[in-house]
Amino acid sequence: MTTGRYSDFAAALGQDLHDRVKTARVLMVGAGGIGCELLKNLVLAGFGNIEVVDLDTIDLSNLNRQFLFRNQHIKKSKANVARETALQFNPSANIKAYHASIYESHFDMAWFKSFDLVMNALDNIAARRHVNLMCMAANVPLIESGTAGYHGQVSLHKYLISSCYDCSPKPTERKVYPVCTIRSTPSEPIHCIVWAKNFLYNILFSSTLEEDNEIDNSESSENAKNIKELKVEANALHTLRETMGHADYGRNVFEKIFQMDIQRLLDMEDLWKTHKKPTILDFNSLLASSDSLFIADPNSLVFDQTAWDLTQNFQIFLSSLDLLSKRLLNSLSSDPSASLRFDKDDELSLNFVTSAANLRAICFHIATKSRFDVKQMAGNIIPAIATTNAIVAGMIVMLAFKILSGQLKTCKNTFVQYGGERSHLLANEPTVSPNPECAVCTVGYFTLRINTHTTSLKDVIDKVVVSGEFGEGSIRDGLGLAGEITIQNDIGLLYDVEFDDNIDTTLEALGVTAQTKLCITNDDDDDLKNVAVTLFIEQW
Repeated sequence: MTTGRYSDFAAALGQDLHDRVKTARVLMVGAGGIGCELLKNLVLAGFGNIEVVDLDTIDLSNLNRQFLFRNQHIKKSKANVARETALQFNPSANIKAYHASIYESHFDMAWFKSFDLVMNALDNIAARRHVNLMCMAANVPLIESGTAGYHGQVSLHKYLISSCYDCSPKPTERKVYPVCTIRSTPSEPIHCIVWAKNFLYNILFSSTLEEDNEIDNSESSENAKNIKELKVEANALHTLRETMGHADYGRNVFEKIFQMDIQRLLDMEDLWKTHKKPTILDFNSLLASSDSLFIADPNSLVFDQTAWDLTQNFQIFLSSLDLLSKRLLNSLSSDPSASLRFDKDDELSLNFVTSAANLRAICFHIATKSRFDVKQMAGNIIPAIATTNAIVAGMIVMLAFKILSGQLKTCKNTFVQYGGERSHLLANEPTVSPNPECAVCTVGYFTLRINTHTTSLKDVIDKVVVSGEFGEGSIRDGLGLAGEITIQNDIGLLYDVEFDDNIDTTLEALGVTAQTKLCITNDDDDDLKNVAVTLFIEQW
């Protein structure tokens, strides 16, 4: 009977499952928003052997939601700092951290096979697909997770039992940008575009910040402090809206956002210890350098494909602000609740967002973008919310308990679905069967231990591919494939019936070395005998 720190867990889970949790080897890929919550949960739940991989370093903008990190950790490894902080919850836990890319060759098939369970806490599709491939090949259960604002999901992927991550097409990724980055420390053009489109445009021409569903304004979220300060700025702009239509309206708005607000940020000295200080734009200086206050016909410029210079952005900002203000005032004259909504296909709105984003980019020493680029980049921005990360991390651990208790076939995928007419925050559904058309989980995976220095491609074909018998996920003296054989590696085609130039070349000379793989397919008259096989190479 377990006593002490984990006695309650042992009582809740049962002694057998608690012992399994304590001895299981688990891999956590990603130590960011979900990863910080997950590592804390794993340690507190009694997981005794945890390995963490993350290549990223800690940035100031991470501190508002990745609670394992503090100000003194900025620019340090996320994986290493997460380990150090998590050990404070339980110094007896065995946690190994890697400040590395999960793509590195030493994270090979043998390494993945050493784990009882893999948990993804990643933020990009490419890395998720790689981990999915390795887990399918190693036949190790994978728990996939993700969040998008108030929504999130946790799913199980197990070779031949449930669908893998690649069994269904993935939508185009939408990046999550914390409010603190958008408001205080933009470092990329997209940050400035989001600010211009989702904040500035809405405040000046729509109703309120609260009505913008693309910026997190929840006071209970990790963005509460920044949202409070953002609302102060928004209220000041709303006050300026009362002078809309007056001759000095453009000057007042410009000086508010590119002088006063920038100066307020400059006064936060701690903010600039790790970032370059922004530059204030002076209205009078720009006005003196302009041929005219407005560009009557902005399309007279080489307009879409060329990034405008500072003076052009200044003129177009004032011109589009004036014209949009007149459009809004005209609508308000007949409808007091009227507002303007950003439409990337509306040239006037796009001119305003492009020029405002570029002026902000110039303030923060960021490259400016053409109107064409801005139109392509302007999309929906989803906030990262710490509470959603916490919920998802908790669901990961609950699913891990079920997997380690041997209940793979009864596991369910769970979704966080906030808002709307739903009566429940969480919803679940049975895991989906593997897609028979999937190029990942319908493949046979094997490890081939061979001397790549002396073995030729012909040796592989004769002794591994053609000889023997293939069936039921095992090799008996070879794959025994019939028909027309095609062999590829990560670089390209190595062999098919019409290309045998490499037949006598050693694997090493072809770039096939340890920790690489060969993909083999055959085209037989009997369709039932057509298979796809991936051989993971290990040096003999």
